[in-house]
Formats: sequence, structure tokens, C-alpha cells
Amino acid sequence: MKQYWKYIFPILFGLIVYATVRLVNDTTDGGKFWERKWQTNAIEIICAIAVTYLLQFVLDAFIKKFNAEQKGQINSKSILKEFATVFITCFIIINATVIPMAALTDDGLQLNDFVICNIIPALYVLLYFAIARGNNYLNAYVNQRLKLEKITNDQLQTELKFLKAQYHPHFLFNALNTIYFQMDENVQEAKKSVEKFSELLRYQLYDQQQTVPIGQEIHYLQNFIELQKIRSSEKLQSTVDFDRKLNGQHVYPLLFLPLVENAFKYVGGDYKLCITARQEANNIIFKVVNSIPVTIPLIKEGGLGLENLKRRLELLYPKQHILQTEKVGNSFIAELKISLS
Repeated sequence: MKQYWKYIFPILFGLIVYATVRLVNDTTDGGKFWERKWQTNAIEIICAIAVTYLLQFVLDAFIKKFNAEQKGQINSKSILKEFATVFITCFIIINATVIPMAALTDDGLQLNDFVICNIIPALYVLLYFAIARGNNYLNAYVNQRLKLEKITNDQLQTELKFLKAQYHPHFLFNALNTIYFQMDENVQEAKKSVEKFSELLRYQLYDQQQTVPIGQEIHYLQNFIELQKIRSSEKLQSTVDFDRKLNGQHVYPLLFLPLVENAFKYVGGDYKLCITARQEANNIIFKVVNSIPVTIPLIKEGGLGLENLKRRLELLYPKQHILQTEKVGNSFIAELKISLS
């Protein structure tokens, strides 16, 4: 269809240009071109169509040339240069073909014939060039935007994988250290810890850029908490409460883990730790409260775990999350709210 239109369009274009020229010319001198000899009109129409094919060939060549030369952003200087080139070329072709024919028909070449035969075809040609070139500009812009988005997306995916990987060494060291000392005290319990540990590893091997049912995330956290309890002080008083409504909702994994890790890492003083998760409307609210020793300063805001968490939330839940951390008395409170809309 595209090739078919390529050969039909110049005929239609030539007829439109010819009709416009004749109508404007007849308006000025009071004539009626349809009352002229049909042979004269036929010759002029054939000539107009032939010139149109020539102009289209030249314009297509110019468009290919300008596309190849186009570098960087579009500017007014380059656009003006392109239109000037097209206008001058059109002027030369018209004066080499149409003007001589006009001089040999009717009452010869008059000033108004010269002006009309140059201006009207030039306007149509510039309009055609503007549409065709504008389409090229638009396609180039869209392709450039797609490339930039792909590059940006690739960078974000790489960053997400890097942030995910930073959880593993710290977690592996703590878990293996816990099992190592547990084996000296109770081999059966150590075996259970190994089973929990293997489940945690299996979960972390999943694609972390894909969402998972929150029930899987909660199961992962429960295993993690059990392992952490083993290596924690006997003074620890922990409370874990996960809302039963949290089941089929989908979330990105390992977002709650840093908050739980920090809580076990810094718990002290009264050794109280409370971990809760609940659903409110279309939001999931995950909250961790742990007591801290009076002599130990507030958890640093620039800690690796929290900084990684903030960055992952920015990438995965832009403008759909709220992360708050604060010290209230001898307790440190961390609350994460994620919107599922």
C-alpha cells in the first residue's frame, strides 16, 4: 500500500497544484480554464504531474540527506537552512519547466503568471516538506526518548540488583555465625536452624524486581526472626504480630528486612522488641519498635541498611511510600507505609 501511494500521490498532488494555479490565474484575468481547448489543459496537466514527480524525487533525496546530517537537537538555523534549500531548488525547477510552458500558451507569459506559477507550487512544496520532515523529527524524538528510557531502566535495574546483593554478605555472616555456636550446644536445634537458613537463601534467590504475595514475605521474616532470636540475649522480650488480612497482596520482597535487622542489631536497655504489620485501607503499615541503651546514641541515619532501603523504595514505590524513623524516650521506632494503589 505504501509503494502504491508513492506513485499515486504525485498525480493527485500535481492536479491540486494545477487546479489552484489555474483558479487563481483565472480570478485575476476573468477567464475560465475549463472553457479552453482540452488539448491545452491536457498538456498542462501532464506537465504539472511530470514536474510533481521530479519535485517529489528531489524532496525525498533532500529528506534522506537532511536525516543523515541531523546531529544533536533541532535548532532554528538548521531548519531555516533546510527550507531555504528546498525553496531555491523548487524555484529553479519551476522556472526551468513550468515557466517556459506558460510562455508558449494563451497570451504568453505575464507578470502575474510568473508570480503565481512560482509562489503557489512553492507553498505546496514547502507544506509537503514541512509535514514529511516534521514526521522525521517526531520519529527521531520518539526513538531518542525510548533509548533514554531503556538506558535509564537498565541503570535502575542494575542499581536494584546491586542494592539487593548488599543485604547478603551481612546476613550470611550473622546466620552462619549463629549456627556455628549453636552446634556446640544443641545439634538438633542447629539442624532446624540450617533448615530455616536454607529457606531464607532459597527465597533470596528469586527475582527481586518481581512482586511476591506478602504471605511469602511474612514467612521469610518469621524464619529470619527465629534465627535472630537464637543469637540474641536471653533478656530479649519480643512481640511479633502480623495482621491476618495480609495474605494475597503483592509487594516487592526484602523491603521490611532492613528494619528488622536494625532492631535486632541495636536492641538493648530493657531488651524489648515489637514487630507488627497491618493493613489499613489500601496501605500496608510495617512497624518495628526496639528499646535501646541510654548510653548508646541514636541509630545513624546513614547506615547502609536504611540507606539501601530508602533507595529501593524510591525506585520501586515512587511517591507511594512513607518511611519514618525516630527516637522516643529509650525506644527507636521505624515505620514503613506502602500504598498498594
